[in-house]
Amino acid sequence: MSSHEISATAGLDPAMVLRSTDWAALAHAYGPAATTADDLRGLLEEDPEVQAESLGRLEMSVLHQGSLYSATAPAALFIAGVLPYPGTSAVHESFFPWDDRRRPLRAALLEWLGQFAESAAWDDEALSDPQDAEEADALEAVLACRAVRPQIFDAVAPFLDDQDETVREAALGAVAHLLAADDLADRIPVAADRLERIACGRGGRRERAGAQLTLAHWGRDTAMLLTDEDPAVRTCAALGTADPSAVDVLLAALADPVAVDSWFDEPLPQVDGWFRFTVLRGLLECAESFEQVLPVALAIIPLCSQYSVDRDWGPLLAFAFPKPHPAGAALTRVQNAFLAALVEQDSCWGPIANRDAWLRTAGLPVDRGELRLLVQTAGA
Repeated sequence: MSSHEISATAGLDPAMVLRSTDWAALAHAYGPAATTADDLRGLLEEDPEVQAESLGRLEMSVLHQGSLYSATAPAALFIAGVLPYPGTSAVHESFFPWDDRRRPLRAALLEWLGQFAESAAWDDEALSDPQDAEEADALEAVLACRAVRPQIFDAVAPFLDDQDETVREAALGAVAHLLAADDLADRIPVAADRLERIACGRGGRRERAGAQLTLAHWGRDTAMLLTDEDPAVRTCAALGTADPSAVDVLLAALADPVAVDSWFDEPLPQVDGWFRFTVLRGLLECAESFEQVLPVALAIIPLCSQYSVDRDWGPLLAFAFPKPHPAGAALTRVQNAFLAALVEQDSCWGPIANRDAWLRTAGLPVDRGELRLLVQTAGA
């Protein structure tokens, strides 16, 4: 029986998933998935260390670096099915030494399901026309994982109201990824109403901010929280609305980008990298002029480097120079002020070549010395 057939007949009965799945006939990152059933059973052991080790092995095998395999879909069904089990409330550390969080197993399982949903939503254009058996198997694994997303969502959604904040946050991240699926679009309105209650509620900063970012992704307006007393909540609200006052909120936040980056000890599930990157992207989407943005740009430059160019000073450069700067033409006052600060920021200059494309697109010299000369000439 294939994983796709299992998902269609076994529902979310974990015991049936184990019984009806021929694990040895399925595959994961390291070959036949014969031992996957043992790893799944290990999630229900009384020893928290055994639980953590079992989940660690599942992360490395059936969801290795975000890849999907024929064993992934039935494993996800099992994990979703055991979420309500009392044993998943046990608190433990991660199996991986680089993750020092202590949290209930249930939160870790929900995070795993979020990663599963994110991987299932990846663009599979390269697999749409498989050229060999390996690509055909990969496509079949993706389709099988997508087929079980409605069942996974139904199992995850109730934990948006869990008593434990870490569980609620993990459930929110999983829901956000699951509802990226076109075949679950009809469930967004009810989920959005629920998230609006969370965003406007008395929960913690992470929970309320995460709810707003998800609402923004779904196109729901979050202007109702632009005046919230929490600056992080206000800023997330500004990222999800076209209200004119949102610009002022974002400008106020990025006046102190160090504070913005300190708002969340761990990145929100919806955020990639430093939070200032997300806030800056939102600001540049709604700001009217670079003159308006210049104070923020000057505040951000001390945090910039050659490694962050694609996320901070590169987009600022593109906003300052929407058209290539003509050779010999004068710089505006705000352009010169930005470039003067940028050229003196040592961390932005080095062997990494990413910045060259940004500078060329702006019509500027890629050589630091030449750029400094341009700035000095303009300021003379």
